[in-house]
This record gives sequence, C-alpha cells and structure tokens, in this order.
Amino acid sequence: MTAIAPISSEAQDLPSLIDRAASTLAGAKTAAEVLEARDMAGLAYDVAKRAARLQRAKSAHDDLVAAAHRAQAHALEIEARAKRRLADEYDAAQARGDVASGRPKSVENGNTFQATASDLGLRRDQIHEARQIRDAEAAEPGIVRRVLNERLEQGEEPTRAALRKMVLDAARRGMRPQRPAGRRNPLHVPPTPERAAWQHVTGTFRAFAEWASDENLALARQGMREARDDPFHHLDARAIHRGAAVFTKIKEWLDAE
Repeated sequence: MTAIAPISSEAQDLPSLIDRAASTLAGAKTAAEVLEARDMAGLAYDVAKRAARLQRAKSAHDDLVAAAHRAQAHALEIEARAKRRLADEYDAAQARGDVASGRPKSVENGNTFQATASDLGLRRDQIHEARQIRDAEAAEPGIVRRVLNERLEQGEEPTRAALRKMVLDAARRGMRPQRPAGRRNPLHVPPTPERAAWQHVTGTFRAFAEWASDENLALARQGMREARDDPFHHLDARAIHRGAAVFTKIKEWLDAE
C-alpha cells in the first residue's frame, strides 16, 4: 500500500475522510496519486464499517447505523473509481513497455529491468479486480452505484464482498460472446461510441424526467430538508451541483444547434 499522509485530528471524522479521498482522486495526475486516493477511500470504508458495527452493538438508532452504511457506500464508490483508473493506468504502462506484462525484460543499456506490479505497490489479484470493475462499468455503466444504492434501500450493509460479487457477474456478462451474426436483426447497425454516449445521456435524462412528477419531487424536497443534518449532506449537494452544471452544458449544446 502507498503511504498516506498524516491526517489531522480535526479530520478524523468520516465525512472529512471521504471528502479528502474524493478530492485526491479528482485531482490525481499520476498512478501514485490514484493509489493514494484508493487507500484513503479504503481507510474511510474501514472506519465506517467499524462505526456501523459499534452502533449495532450499542443498539443505536437505525438512523445512526444507516448513516454509517451511507459512509461505507460513498467510500466504496470512490475506491471503485480509483481502481478503474488504476486498471487503465497499468494497462497503458504495459502498452508503453514501462511495466512488464510477463517476465521483466532489460531495457536500453541492458542494466535496467521493466517495473513489475510489486514495484508499483500492487498485487496481481488487485490488478485483476481493478480490471473487473472497469470492465463491469463498461458493460453496464453505473453498476457500482446501482449495487450500492440497492443495498442501502434494502437496509443492508454495503460491503466489498457484495459489491465484488455483483461487479464480477456484470463483468462476466460483458465478456459473453455475442450472438452469431445469423441470429441478429440484419437491419441492426451498432451505434458508434459517440452515438452510444449520446444515447446514455438522453436515456438518463428521459428516465429522470419520467420519474420527476410533482408528487415525487415534493417527496424529494421533504427528504432533502430531513437530510440537512446528515453528515454526508454536503457530498450529496456537491453531486447535485455538478449534475446541474452538466445539464446546463448539454442544454447549451442543444440551443446552439
């Protein structure tokens, strides 16, 4: 594991740990910084998991246990994003020849060998898991967030094990061979990556618009008021602000056409 810089006593609370992990990942420019963000998120997950167990042992109010579970989910989502970045960084380094894909080879003057996974502070199983998460998200965009949300909605603890199982299933579905050409609709033309991206945007907005009835929005507004004292409310607010900015940008595209 990469070494994590000391955390001040004022930042020992869960929201600060999660916020710091998210900020570190957002600003990461190197694989080492992505590793640091992953480790921060892992630390936040471990702290949240212990907090949830302590609250259950003390027979604490359900809201306190649920808050700890939401912290676990936030931490797992950040950790998963970091692992996806690591998978891309590692594969790119292998493609450049900077990291060995098998037995390390000497380079240039013959005195230096290619770096290995262990040189980078990674185990083979960690690289494999990172690739699975990346491939699962490619096969089913948003799978990590959906799995975590489902666990929370069902009142279940969002654990690494549960996320790993669902992600592995999604990755396997993505690796299944496609149907033979003879069984496909002969008129079907697969979308280009650009068209697929636009379809993802329109599908997301269409689904939200269909959900956003006056009744559902009224419920959501009341829920927002009730969540103001939630220790992770600022993270939810930040996500909404970012989503609103993206919505405005896409609307500007449409208005400019």
